[in-house]
Amino acid sequence: MARDGGWLSRARRLLDGHEDCVEQGYLLVPVALQSMAEGDAAKACTTFSQAGEIGNRFQDPDLLTLGRLGRGQALIHLGEVSEGVALLDEAMVAVTTGEISPIVAGLAYCAVIEACQEIFDVRRAQEWTTALSSWCDSQPDLVLYRGQCLVHRSELLQMHGDWQVAMDETHRARERLSQPTGQAAIGMAFYQQAELHRLWGEFEVADEAYREASQYGRAPMPGLAQLRLAQGQADSAETAIRRALEEAQDRVSRSKLIPAYVEIMLATGDIQAARVAADELEEIAGKLDSLFLNAVCAHATGAVLFHEGLPQAALVPLRRAWRAWSDLQAPYEAAGTRVLVGFACRGLGDKDAAEMELNAARRVFQQLGAAPDLAG
Repeated sequence: MARDGGWLSRARRLLDGHEDCVEQGYLLVPVALQSMAEGDAAKACTTFSQAGEIGNRFQDPDLLTLGRLGRGQALIHLGEVSEGVALLDEAMVAVTTGEISPIVAGLAYCAVIEACQEIFDVRRAQEWTTALSSWCDSQPDLVLYRGQCLVHRSELLQMHGDWQVAMDETHRARERLSQPTGQAAIGMAFYQQAELHRLWGEFEVADEAYREASQYGRAPMPGLAQLRLAQGQADSAETAIRRALEEAQDRVSRSKLIPAYVEIMLATGDIQAARVAADELEEIAGKLDSLFLNAVCAHATGAVLFHEGLPQAALVPLRRAWRAWSDLQAPYEAAGTRVLVGFACRGLGDKDAAEMELNAARRVFQQLGAAPDLAG
């Protein structure tokens, strides 16, 4: 960072007296990124707009694309999701038509996929991840982007039930991100690997992978807390997830933690805390047009209603969640929801319906190799 700061200072000094040039626009980009890092999305949005205007004035497609990308991300953080996504899609036009340089193209792909993940737009994330994968095949020297691409692919493969292929992609990602050393993205690969081991019931290996992820700067939550719960360490799970949620301030971070928080609070008997968190998640979901987040929210709400002793009421959001998971082709999540549907039917005295739901879920868990769910 000190070296980077030195080069930026030199660039600013060299541009003294040259107010109207494209290089001034490029120097606005790190300023805007700093504003984003400090949580001032409004200031970042204004600065990215200025950079984009300079890029447009000087017909510089790289700078114009960076300006649009940054402004789109800032608008999403400001809650202007539709407008922000439209800018991101527009920026990607320059990428897919080959108008910009490879380095900026790689940045654009990763930025857009990351933004899609922030707003839980799984389908758009999948579309751009597929495009990134094809683009990476044509840019074999861009190791960083290939590694990140493989992690994103693994996450999507996991959701679609291709767990073994997803694990293969994490190994490939680790190989590509190991040289040069010190790449932060390798923490993403370790975390994704840990998640798959946890789902398979390989707890010791998962524990080590979460620790490796933490070593590279990827927070091991909520996966590590869920691991502790699966290991029967409910108190440790509760302490960890409470601490993580208290530290999380923005809605994206909180929405990624709340589902596990609800699960753990229900497991430890704190139904009231689970209710408060589920209500917060519903509020967040209401601000984002996301099928994925709506499914997560409906599952959490249904689980809370069931534990509150309202199985009939629980069935409404649970069946809504199951339909959404099915639309998203997410078999594990859909099966998990069917388990709760089965329990609710059993609570209502409908033994046949309960047996059919639980058997259907069990078949999926067997196909995936989800040992902890089968044991539960």
